[in-house]
Amino acid sequence: MQQEELALFDEDEKQGHLTGMVQSIFFEAPASFYKVAVVSIEQTDLELGAEVTITGNFPELVEGNSYYFKGKIVTHPKYGQQFQVLSYKPAVLASKKGVVAYLASDHFSGIGEKTAQKIVTQLGENAIEILLKDPTKAEELNLTAKQKESLLVGLKEDNGTEQTLIGLSSLGFSDNMAAKIFEKYHEKTLDILHQDPYRLAYEIEGIGFVRADQIAHELGFGATDPVRLKGALFESILQLSLQEGNTYTNGKELLQRTLELLEHSRSEKIEPELIADQLLQLGEAGQVISEDGRIYLKRYYYAEYESAKELQRLMERPKLKAVTEAELKKALAQIEAEEGITYGKSQKEAILQAVVSPVFLLTGGPGTGKTTIINGIVQLFAEIHELDLSEQRQVPILLAAPTGRAAKKMSESTGLYASTIHRLLGLNGREEQSSEEAKELEGALLIVDETSMVDTTLLHLLLQSIPDQMQVIFVGDKNQLPSVGPGQVFSDMLASEALPKKELEKIYRQGDGSTIISLAHEVKNGEVSKNLLQKTNDRSFISCQAHQVKDVVQKVVLAALKKQNKKDDIQLLAPMYRGEAGIDQLNLLLQDLLNPKKANTKEIVSGETIFRINDRVLHLVNDPENNIFNGDIGKVVGIEKSKNGQAKDKLVVAFDEQEVEFARKDLRNLTLAYCMSIHKSQGSEFPIVILPFVRQYSRMFARNLLYTALTRAKDKLILLGEPKAFADCIQTVALNRKTTLKNRLQELFEVTSNSMDKKTRPKTPKFILTAELVEQIDPMIGMNEFSPYDFLN
Repeated sequence: MQQEELALFDEDEKQGHLTGMVQSIFFEAPASFYKVAVVSIEQTDLELGAEVTITGNFPELVEGNSYYFKGKIVTHPKYGQQFQVLSYKPAVLASKKGVVAYLASDHFSGIGEKTAQKIVTQLGENAIEILLKDPTKAEELNLTAKQKESLLVGLKEDNGTEQTLIGLSSLGFSDNMAAKIFEKYHEKTLDILHQDPYRLAYEIEGIGFVRADQIAHELGFGATDPVRLKGALFESILQLSLQEGNTYTNGKELLQRTLELLEHSRSEKIEPELIADQLLQLGEAGQVISEDGRIYLKRYYYAEYESAKELQRLMERPKLKAVTEAELKKALAQIEAEEGITYGKSQKEAILQAVVSPVFLLTGGPGTGKTTIINGIVQLFAEIHELDLSEQRQVPILLAAPTGRAAKKMSESTGLYASTIHRLLGLNGREEQSSEEAKELEGALLIVDETSMVDTTLLHLLLQSIPDQMQVIFVGDKNQLPSVGPGQVFSDMLASEALPKKELEKIYRQGDGSTIISLAHEVKNGEVSKNLLQKTNDRSFISCQAHQVKDVVQKVVLAALKKQNKKDDIQLLAPMYRGEAGIDQLNLLLQDLLNPKKANTKEIVSGETIFRINDRVLHLVNDPENNIFNGDIGKVVGIEKSKNGQAKDKLVVAFDEQEVEFARKDLRNLTLAYCMSIHKSQGSEFPIVILPFVRQYSRMFARNLLYTALTRAKDKLILLGEPKAFADCIQTVALNRKTTLKNRLQELFEVTSNSMDKKTRPKTPKFILTAELVEQIDPMIGMNEFSPYDFLN
């Protein structure tokens, strides 16, 4: 039974109370405090039997304990008579004697039985509720300051959850959202809301600025209140970063976005000068950083700045072992002979340069041999350092990637263990995690694959965890989509020209007549292939409109199955979730096609999604404790339906032969994966890719989006949609993100290479020039192209 069904009740309005013991809780709503339980009645003023079903919001309800409930009898059309609880408390607090005993307990230091008796005599048996609702009533009790503090603090600690939920409910929050807010702030919830309700907008998923502004309005915050203006500035700069992938913005764009947000939320004119004043105050407080006309959220500024410093640190480390070029070439030739492989010239250059560089960048498109080179690097590194690769636990080589699938691919190709970056660092994937939570790595070599997927904050955490003596090799395809989070760290590192690098251009994996790779490279170069619509041995094109996509997909999938292709080899990719050709609709189609409901099929319904045994599912968050991460694909292998209520239902999902149990409340972290977004597919390859592209997707068009999708196909590629949509997408160049990692690297490494005694920027930029900061000003400021020698004459 869902809580929404309360609206169907035929209310008899028979209000009253009952005292009873909770026999069993047979329903708990996921992500809220709503419960349904059976209570054996000990005392009541209503006409009820020996037991009754109760419903309501209960932060704490323990089977076997007795409680005093206030509420009313209602009749549900399906479940019959129930008692809808409006308030409750432990039964011991339902009598004067019980309240006195409670207040005289050790929990309230300085309040003995005599003082407790006085409190109850003056305020009655509802003394606790009265004090919680109006703490000023304690002033009437003639208590000492210490007693009063002990009383109010103790009551808040014991009863804070229920009172907080009542407060949130009075502000119009649903039970689910109230539970989410309480989970974030706990007993400080109401205090935080009264101090700064706008924190909800950027700390609680599902609450935007407009909703937070409504709450603020109810709490008395005016349209020009500084808290409101700062909240709008934070929301605007955060969304400019998250939506566009930028690490900074400019004052004009930020003020315009903030002004629109404020005036859209409330129809009141705001003077731009007021917003500008608050922006300056945020800067002076160090909550945002302003530099050279760029405005950053503090965390992104320092992530870029410190990442550049960390790369500088790693590049300055001493060599671990001196090896001549001749020795390296001899060792590589031996590896070629033993492995029966012949490396190309560019591949040899990449391997030889990588094993002697403190930091090395390797980039290349599909078929250029990145995986082959990773293997070569591992083999050569092991050879020159006399390592036995069969003793995996003893090998000081770490392999990592942003996703579990990419890590698995590395492991399969090298024979060594590979993990996700988050698991390597011991992190759980929360963006606000700090370097203190990341463990320092141990080893001699770290290779990171699919680096284009790494965002600014993750790179910062990773670099800070790398010890001085460890070599680092970043591998990726610079032409793929950048990270989902802010930044374009791989492109910036490559473009900086500050780090050793090698770009692979020659295509090696094309001898089998494959045309997918050549098509991808044409797209990368902005060329609309003359053969785009032609059928080849590994790809085809089917023209159709958006409203025809579902029918065409169905025919293609059925044809693939008829040719004995495996269901799990077929992967549909699309750019958008909504619309008739969107991911959501295509997932429903493919679920019914590949895993239809049958008689006695077990199902779990979560929101609008139905999960069945054998469904392909996608994990949406990082969960290192269970070794599953955002973007991992699994299969539903078990469903456990509870007889004691839906809340205890479980879903069992296999991820690469590891089975993980999902409680009902965790199902929000899963979605169907028959059709995936192109972003989520990064780091993976699929035997058969079906890729629709129609004008409905036009706002997502970008050359690197299509290029990324094409390079996911390993054996077969079926393109379908509108030829013009594909052409428009190819000709749409993605805008470069606003980032400054490239600039930071160029500044630092230029200073190092010229050996100039030039100070870098202060670690904490300030808006106001002070006497102390004057001493830090570089005497050569603004004279980068000159040296002191230019002025000798």
